[in-house]
Amino acid sequence: MRKNIRKNGVFMNIGIIAHDSKKILMQNFCIAYRGILNKHDVYATGTTGRLVEEATNLTIHKYLAGHLGGEKQLGAQIESNEIDLVIFLREPLRPKDHEPDVNTVFQLCDVHNIPLATNLATAELLIKALDHGDLNWRELVRM
Repeated sequence: MRKNIRKNGVFMNIGIIAHDSKKILMQNFCIAYRGILNKHDVYATGTTGRLVEEATNLTIHKYLAGHLGGEKQLGAQIESNEIDLVIFLREPLRPKDHEPDVNTVFQLCDVHNIPLATNLATAELLIKALDHGDLNWRELVRM
């Protein structure tokens, strides 16, 4: 986990997860915001991480696949105050049984005050706020 301060702000640890039907959307989101994401550490469940890494050439710290425990690994980092922002593009109408449990991640983000985006609109707002330094307060929380 990188904890260094960069010249124009702080490094943030960003968690990303996407249900199967949203993986291409996550790839496109990460392509569009590659310049911002490249300034931070990105953590992802296995398949999402691999797909984003292939599409963007970003270095992604990959957990296990979501249904094999990746969401639990992300949850452990949230509980340890090691994740600063979560983007979880989910299928709200027809999630599959093997997909990560959204409620656990949502609950942990709420309990530990971690900004959470669950759709593209909110993800764009948070990633732009991150780039403008609006989430630098997380550095103080981590200390």
